[in-house]
Amino acid sequence: MDTTDLFRTAVEKRDLTALNDLFTEDIRLNSPVKFTPFEGRPMVSGLFGVLLRTFEDFRYVGRLEGAAEAGAEGDEAPSAVLVFRATVGGKQIHGIDLLHFDEAGRIKEFTVMVRPQSAVHALGEAVLAGLVADGLAPGPDGN
Repeated sequence: MDTTDLFRTAVEKRDLTALNDLFTEDIRLNSPVKFTPFEGRPMVSGLFGVLLRTFEDFRYVGRLEGAAEAGAEGDEAPSAVLVFRATVGGKQIHGIDLLHFDEAGRIKEFTVMVRPQSAVHALGEAVLAGLVADGLAPGPDGN
């Protein structure tokens, strides 16, 4: 199994330990609902804990392989795209997970894109509530 297969299996089994093992220490996750990326294994792993609780009926429905520029440096890296469908707060989501790998095959950058906009909004609200509940983000009062 390659990293993409291991990632897909870990997501489908909701196995956070297996996911964490696939990430580089300095992984960066670009979110559709936050301008600045989530950075570092602890933060990205925490975010995945929230995401796995938030998505309903999550399933991967396609896979593409290749290479693409990753990060601000623009270095080309082996990459994979996993196409998914899910529901959040009653909203149907169609999206992709874009994975960029380091030389050892671990995930160094991860970009999530989802549509439609109403689903992005529902996802953003649900993820923020989960991050606040898990102590990974400040609440509306700043605490």
